[in-house]
Amino acid sequence: MADEQPQQGNRENRPPQGRGGRPGGAGGERREGRGPDRGGERGGERGGDRGERRPFGDRREGPPEIELDKLIGDSLYLDNQAHIVVSRMRDMDSGTRSQLRRLYNAVRRATRAPENERQHEFVMLRARLAYTIARHGLRSLDQLERLLLQVTRKNEARGYERFRDLFEAIVAYNE
Repeated sequence: MADEQPQQGNRENRPPQGRGGRPGGAGGERREGRGPDRGGERGGERGGDRGERRPFGDRREGPPEIELDKLIGDSLYLDNQAHIVVSRMRDMDSGTRSQLRRLYNAVRRATRAPENERQHEFVMLRARLAYTIARHGLRSLDQLERLLLQVTRKNEARGYERFRDLFEAIVAYNE
């Protein structure tokens, strides 16, 4: 008689819902304690998913990453990328001009830091940018965070200056 109980009402016998419980990850990309689009793209944050890309629909696709070498060598490329970031901000985010200006001021300070401290300042700037993106849902600035990682790894004065120029253009076009 106990074997004849319907499994519908008994939660213990159901397969897990969401959070990757279904094959192929269908229906539950949301992680505990995070928004739906904070997935594992940064690699390594959630255990062994380094380098794994998760499907997120159109919001994550967007334009391709900004290429640092092109940014350094081509002013028109910098201008085009600034326009793209601003248009994505207007479409996706509710970020304020003051948030953007605050970040830009931090970029300027980091650029003016002594050469032996500059890389550290930009690493900390990336942390601040990541926090701001997560806290205020500024998904359109993800591209800048990835670019900032490239700039910091390369650790060249010209890269830092071009990143600052790009951010300045973004602030200007967002006004």
